[in-house]
Amino acid sequence: MKSRKITRRDFLQTKAAGLAGIILGGSMNKTYGTSRLIEIEEPFHGAVLNRRHGKEVNSGLKIKVNGKAPLSDRVTVNGVQAQRAGSRFFSEIILRKKETEITASSEGIFGSHEHRIRVVWDRYSQPRYRFSIDDNSFFLRDITQKKYASLFDCFYLKILQELHSKYGAKFVLNIYYTTGDDFKLTQFPDRYKGEWQDNSGWLKLAFHAYANEPDRPYQYASAEKLIADFDKVNEQIYRFAGEQTYSPPTVIHWGMVMPNALGALFKRGVRVLSGYFSFRNGVWDVNYFIDEIRSEYLSRHDALMDFGSGIVFSKVDIVCNNTPVERIVPTLEPLADDRNQAEIMDIFTHEQYFWPFYSNYIPDHAKRLDTAIRWVTEHGYKPVFFHEGFLGGAE
Repeated sequence: MKSRKITRRDFLQTKAAGLAGIILGGSMNKTYGTSRLIEIEEPFHGAVLNRRHGKEVNSGLKIKVNGKAPLSDRVTVNGVQAQRAGSRFFSEIILRKKETEITASSEGIFGSHEHRIRVVWDRYSQPRYRFSIDDNSFFLRDITQKKYASLFDCFYLKILQELHSKYGAKFVLNIYYTTGDDFKLTQFPDRYKGEWQDNSGWLKLAFHAYANEPDRPYQYASAEKLIADFDKVNEQIYRFAGEQTYSPPTVIHWGMVMPNALGALFKRGVRVLSGYFSFRNGVWDVNYFIDEIRSEYLSRHDALMDFGSGIVFSKVDIVCNNTPVERIVPTLEPLADDRNQAEIMDIFTHEQYFWPFYSNYIPDHAKRLDTAIRWVTEHGYKPVFFHEGFLGGAE
């Protein structure tokens, strides 16, 4: 996943794709039982809620529900009368299942109306972090060409191994099928398969894209194109590294796919997709084309469930190659103080910045990773893989 300045052409194409997503029945701009006369404002439809969002009681989580309705209406929330204050209503409910539907109903001079939303309870949540590295291909080419005795004779993997030994860190490396004209995954030998499997408890491989270029390869591509490339990479991971090393992808190159591709990804085992959900130059970007309302919500929250596809979207908290060492801790600290962003740290970087031959090589890239991982470790965050359990926690 990358970031660059958004041009007017990008903006117009994004708008066009948004319209296409609506026409094709994509997941954008959907509401769930909304009514003009009553609206649940909190929690948000698709919210992923944990112990920080309520009070744990009797094997449940008590949460607040509030919204607005006509001044004189009688309002109930899941059948229980709500408190009123002007046009506002307030209530509490207890979540006891992983998914709960919340119904606010009003009855008054304008008739009966209701608004339904669904939320997810992250029941077994704990502070956790995952570390994902994008754009991987150079290290695979290097190992193939140098014919090392061990995977970890490659300095890049050695850095990750040392971080694992030091902090217990876990990494998912999102890989390409090809590195330009001189290397394809089919060339990578299977003689390291045992070593991959021995280290699969902390080091995984996942699909990212067919190649680094063109930019935004799946932003307007068909689901068939995306899945064809997905399967090519997965076949090679299984061949040379084994099933234990495979991880379903959580980041598609550039963080943009057509909405009708989400269902196809879900069928291939994808349960989480991470993005930036950032607003720049008048457009929401690196957001998998979800609508602006949910993109804005995700810019301030750890995660959001898209019930239409079954995929949870996760907000990337820090991109190490974009964050100088002295800015790592000041970037992470405010998140830990925000109940909506404190539970999960989604940490991220790109492989190419490790390599001295790369035009934008960052000499202290390894130190940036060490600083971020040390901070989350010292603050009680445990390393996880998002595909194991719910967002890396127990189901």
